[in-house]
Amino acid sequence: MNTKKLVHLSILVSLGLALHIMEGFIPNPFIVIAPGAKLGLANIIGLITLVIYGIKYALTVNLLRAFIAGMASGAVTSMIYSIAGAVVSTLMMWMVYKLFKKYFSLIGVSVFGAVGHNIAQLTVAAIIINNIRIYIYLPIMMLASIFTGIFIGLTANFTLKKIKVHF
Repeated sequence: MNTKKLVHLSILVSLGLALHIMEGFIPNPFIVIAPGAKLGLANIIGLITLVIYGIKYALTVNLLRAFIAGMASGAVTSMIYSIAGAVVSTLMMWMVYKLFKKYFSLIGVSVFGAVGHNIAQLTVAAIIINNIRIYIYLPIMMLASIFTGIFIGLTANFTLKKIKVHF
């Protein structure tokens, strides 16, 4: 890996971490219908990294961001949820982006990522509490995934158009 790429990836991890932290200060718009659901602003960076650098670096950026955020906050349980969501959503977005690019825009790719993220986090919750009834929450989370995925996809798409020249 050359120095320029290392610097870019370091900046992407830092931006993802900053967005993750900033999101904690934003009132949750989903609190009434989907407690625990978040916008997932850091996923903007994951999607941008996937488009520019591919799956290997997107996974690296997302995992580093989730790990650093978890270690910095001391919330190890949150880190487990975050890492599971990051891995599954990144892989899901990569598969859709790679295999179905002509059918789905980045917005669609992002929605699939949001769905994968929520399924992964509910699966971790089911394992931790040893109860599959948590999946009753899945339809609500899927609805939230559509809205958050659209927002993240639109934002990533807009950002990519503005920064593509520099990469």
